[in-house]
Amino acid sequence: MYKFLKPFLESFAALVALVVFSPIIIIVTILLYIQNNGKPFFYQRRPGKDQKPFDIIKFKSMTDAKDADGNLLPDNQRITAVGAFVRKTSIDEIPQLFNVLKWDMGIIGPRPLLFKYIPLYNDRQLRRHEVRPGMTGWAQINGRNSISWAEKFEMDVYYVENVTLWLDIKIFFMSFMKIFKKEGVNQSDDRPMEPFNGSN
Repeated sequence: MYKFLKPFLESFAALVALVVFSPIIIIVTILLYIQNNGKPFFYQRRPGKDQKPFDIIKFKSMTDAKDADGNLLPDNQRITAVGAFVRKTSIDEIPQLFNVLKWDMGIIGPRPLLFKYIPLYNDRQLRRHEVRPGMTGWAQINGRNSISWAEKFEMDVYYVENVTLWLDIKIFFMSFMKIFKKEGVNQSDDRPMEPFNGSN
């Protein structure tokens, strides 16, 4: 029963959250609109439930600045002051509430990654696409980027096999604790999560 009600409950929660966070959304949108030449949002095609494509939306934390050859500059040279703040506080994820309203995503579920990773998954790892992706999930409260891809995907599949209301409530509240403590953002203090290559 909960699996049937989950999309409706999450959509309602997303609508309430959008109302509550509307002042923050408006202010950040205006600031990023100014810093990013009229582009406050970042869109990227991601695989959803059953690998169905959708466009994830986030606040755009980096400019599109390029070098003399037309290549994008390194991330640390393109991130804006406002962008660094919204990333640090996870505010950049708030626009995904619109994805929840559209049923592209849920609030809780495996994080939506990139299409290029799908051919690299084994059969068990592919099961992470049996449910809608989420803004936060079991892997995010159990290490996030400080654990290996294999561990992360195993936690995603664990969630797929054990979806319950109480598990979602636990993930929801523990996610807030992780944000406040800023745990697991990087694998170490100086390097982000390495791209998945099919074995790590």
